[in-house]
Amino acid sequence: MTTRWLTSKEQRAWRAYIAATHLLEDAIDRQLQQDAGMPHLYYSILANLSEVPGRSLRMTDLAERSKITRSRLTYAVTRLEKDGLVRREDCTSDKRSSFATLTDEGMAVLERTAPGHVETVRSLLFDRLTPQQVEQLEDIFSGIVTALESDEERPAAEDVPWRRRSSGSCS
Repeated sequence: MTTRWLTSKEQRAWRAYIAATHLLEDAIDRQLQQDAGMPHLYYSILANLSEVPGRSLRMTDLAERSKITRSRLTYAVTRLEKDGLVRREDCTSDKRSSFATLTDEGMAVLERTAPGHVETVRSLLFDRLTPQQVEQLEDIFSGIVTALESDEERPAAEDVPWRRRSSGSCS
């Protein structure tokens, strides 16, 4: 198979993408550490839980929504649990499954932190784009997500760490 090297234009675009994502993630992490004492990943877990009925998700589903491995999620939820922001509950019908539930204290931290987080995202990203560029950004990344989630050449769903499902009945 012949290597399909990036053109110079593609290489510049790739490097700009990598630099921007690293710089954005670093700035968001700094803001969240300063305002809430937590990294972006932990904030995202709280946000994901806040968006679902009952503020509770099966750990496997939370890992998939967060796009992280179950072991990394377990570590993060353990820390959030120690801080009183999340509560872990066993599934009664499947001993292999458990739920993460956002506590009232976790919701209060999220509500207190969200304005600064949104302002950081807005000032670092969206304020620098035209409305047309925002639309293009959504189109570009939605297309990439759709392609990656349906790509037949990637590993089977059960081989992707956050997509592994237990065979139990708790959902």
